[in-house]
Amino acid sequence: MPNTPPSLSPQDALIAVMVAVSVADEQMRTSELVAIQRMVNHMPVFNAYDTDRIRTVSQTVFDLFEEEDGLDALFGLIRDALPERLRETAYALACDVVSADGLLRDMELRMLEEVREQLEIDRLHAAAIEWGARVRHLRP
Repeated sequence: MPNTPPSLSPQDALIAVMVAVSVADEQMRTSELVAIQRMVNHMPVFNAYDTDRIRTVSQTVFDLFEEEDGLDALFGLIRDALPERLRETAYALACDVVSADGLLRDMELRMLEEVREQLEIDRLHAAAIEWGARVRHLRP
C-alpha cells in the first residue's frame, strides 16, 4: 500500500499544479523553475507562503507521478485544497509555467488540458487565460 500523501494548503496546491505541468514532459527546465520561483516571490497569493515548502510539494508531485493512479491522486489533493476562487489562478499559473521557455510541447499541452478539465475551468475563460500567457511570454 503506497504512503498517503500529505494534505496541501491552497498555496501548496498552486505549487503542485505548476510543478505538474513543468514535469509533464519528464523534464523540469530552468526557465520553468525560474518562472515558478518568480511567481511565488511576487504574487500576493503567496505573501505568507513558506518557500521551504516548495521542495516538499515538488517531491509529493514527483512521487505521485511514479504511482499507477498518481495523477488522479494528485488532482484529488489539488481539488481538495484549492478553493473554487483560486482554480482559474491555478490554471493561469500553469499556463505561465508552460509558456516560460517559449516552446509548447505536446505533453505540456495535454497536462494543461487535464488541469483545465480537473479544475472545471470554463472554456472561454481558459482561452482568455491562455492568450494572456502567450502574449506575456512572446519573444522578439
